[in-house]
Amino acid sequence: MSGFFFDRDIEPRILNDRTKRKVAAHDEDLMVCHLYFEKGAVGEPHRHPHSQIAFAISGKYEFTIDGETRILNPGDSVYISSGVPHGLLCLETGEVLDIFTPERKDFLS
Repeated sequence: MSGFFFDRDIEPRILNDRTKRKVAAHDEDLMVCHLYFEKGAVGEPHRHPHSQIAFAISGKYEFTIDGETRILNPGDSVYISSGVPHGLLCLETGEVLDIFTPERKDFLS
């Protein structure tokens, strides 16, 4: 499956009072999501069977992967292997691209 995914046509899903997500281009093997974080937003520690890359477009984040915590600034990215615990704290309002393989079917419902 190929196709175009236009931001103007994608409704954001409100995750909480400080976080929203848009699911952009995807198929069963690959997915990209655009996340919007307000300062103080928390991505609670979690794990999933998908491999993930997170790319900081803007803002500043305290990111923890498997117990190691580092600060991510715009242009920084992380790779998270399948099943590895991770989470974040947004230190400055910003946006992140999350890329998953395979697709997060739970994000489509």
